[in-house]
Amino acid sequence: MPMHLPDLFGILLAVLLLMAAWTDIRTRTISNELNAAIAIFAVAFWWAIGEPLWPDVALRIAIALGLFLLFALLFMLRMIGGGDVKMIAALALWLPAQALLQMLTIMALSGGVIAIILLVRHRWRPNAARPELPYGVAIALGGLWVIANGLLTTSAA
Repeated sequence: MPMHLPDLFGILLAVLLLMAAWTDIRTRTISNELNAAIAIFAVAFWWAIGEPLWPDVALRIAIALGLFLLFALLFMLRMIGGGDVKMIAALALWLPAQALLQMLTIMALSGGVIAIILLVRHRWRPNAARPELPYGVAIALGGLWVIANGLLTTSAA
């Protein structure tokens, strides 16, 4: 059975998300280049699936910008890293509204689980430095959830 172009883009996005999660685990950073690749490939994805510029692409860009501004506020409050902010916005460019809501839900739940694990681990090692949450892992899990459930190209209802 031949692979369809949207499936290939899903695989590409999954690889980029896994790379981001891995680098965030290792270094607690997500590079600008990796986030730019996620955003740029979203544009190629729109073209490949024939996404109409108006209103679909315009709406994705507006929502991604809104999320960027919202999470930038959290960055200013030192609640999230700058790479995480950019990764959320870049990933939002890929997703129709319904899939984006599911991604954000899985991201939030995953982030909570990761935070609990890190807090329990810190409790057992009280002299260790304050744990930093690799939130790129939670973002990646949200994106992978969307890809695995075939929601990447689901139109907004």
